[in-house]
Amino acid sequence: MEDNVMKALRSCPLFAGMSEIEIDLTLGNISYQLVSLPAHEVYALAGMPCKYVDIVVSGKLICRMAALSGKQVEVSRLHSGNMVAPAFIFSKDRSLPVSVETDGKVQLFRMRPEELKRLIDLDETIRMNYIRILSNIDVFLTQKMKVLSLFTVREKVAYLLMERAGEQGSNEVHLERSRQEIADSFGIQKFSLLRVLSDFEKEGAIEIHGRTIKILDRRKMLK
Repeated sequence: MEDNVMKALRSCPLFAGMSEIEIDLTLGNISYQLVSLPAHEVYALAGMPCKYVDIVVSGKLICRMAALSGKQVEVSRLHSGNMVAPAFIFSKDRSLPVSVETDGKVQLFRMRPEELKRLIDLDETIRMNYIRILSNIDVFLTQKMKVLSLFTVREKVAYLLMERAGEQGSNEVHLERSRQEIADSFGIQKFSLLRVLSDFEKEGAIEIHGRTIKILDRRKMLK
């Protein structure tokens, strides 16, 4: 197995706690393939069924949900090691609630649902890992719903900055996404996002240098 594929699988929660040898031996008993997708390719449209068990090897997938008005909200971005829609693989209704497209070229590790079922049936570690994945999805969606529905715009921006600071282990936060993409992820207007960032800077809560934002005083963001 290619090094980049194994690296992605080792970072995938489905194989957490397993060595390269264990993963290689386990996958030797099932059928799988590597699938390459071009940039800006539609992986799936909302309402389409989840047919495969896909794990991102390289590149990014963007998941968006659209309202009847046409307004779109970015739900998540899937990176190397992330599974695509694991909660829908064995659901009664496999219709995806989001549209998914590639952000640049993407390579996927793909197997059929029946192959994943074999892994779950035969391997205790994979079985518990899959249960944990589903549990974590529930936690993520609960938090996402709370942020989108209950937080003010100011609270949403503060939450984003502090969450990224925690992930990056620094008060100097680098934002990978553009201002428009960030606004879309919260379902707010870009103007509202820029206004809040400007207010934070005027209040001495942050310093802005392009996509790098330094948090100076967290309390001022939360007042």
